[in-house]
Amino acid sequence: MRYCRYLSAEGARYARVDERDGALWAVEAMTPPVEDLAAARGETAFVAVSLDDLQAQGKLLAPVVPSKIVCVGRNYRDHAAELGNDAPAEPLLFLKPPSTLLAPGGTVRMPAISKRVDFEGELAIVIGKSCSKLGEGEDVKGYIRGYTCLNDVTARDIQKSDAQWTRGKGFDTFCPVGPVVTDEVDPIDGQVTLETRVNGVVTQRGDTKDLIFDVGHLLRYISAVMTLEPGDVIATGTPAGVAGLSAGDVVEVAIPGIGVLRNPFAAG
Repeated sequence: MRYCRYLSAEGARYARVDERDGALWAVEAMTPPVEDLAAARGETAFVAVSLDDLQAQGKLLAPVVPSKIVCVGRNYRDHAAELGNDAPAEPLLFLKPPSTLLAPGGTVRMPAISKRVDFEGELAIVIGKSCSKLGEGEDVKGYIRGYTCLNDVTARDIQKSDAQWTRGKGFDTFCPVGPVVTDEVDPIDGQVTLETRVNGVVTQRGDTKDLIFDVGHLLRYISAVMTLEPGDVIATGTPAGVAGLSAGDVVEVAIPGIGVLRNPFAAG
């Protein structure tokens, strides 16, 4: 099932999403997930609407309300190499605060204290069931609600200047997510491709078969450290092709079966 989160007159609501003539449409109201206690509930009239229209009206929200956003660094060898780093022997973890979340279509604000802000297109996992210390042979699929697109926006100069990455990765608006969450893609038994475009020009292409640490390994590794709760997001890493952006640029992260996450960038 694919679903989105949008702003109604009563507040945030959720809707099941289908494809119509190549476009994504919110077609049916649905019960909010357990983690979003603030979402509007109750019976209301529902009229199908395209996600493009919701985004144009500023009503399409990030489809997740996580307690934490766990990111995996250098999980594609080509990306590690392009920044002059070795591939890690174990998953390299860092956190982005929930305050970095941004809706599809929202404007990423580039802080004045950074001289280089980069995009990083990624496939992200959305947790559906609380899990901790998953066993080596345990099937992780039952803990995954679905997948979405994510842009791990990074102040690259600040990331390189600091001993850890919280500041360079943690500015408000630095984590666009969406447009939907879906279980209709399968990077565990199949493969998922992603493409990042800047002003319409393809800059990144990646495939989950090229991940150093796959989805199952990541969930077992991370859950050994921290309990993952429903709605939590895990960003699985970015392929090669990252670069600095300028105010006015528009970045799209596209994953077949999920959709296109599109965000403009502007001076902060």
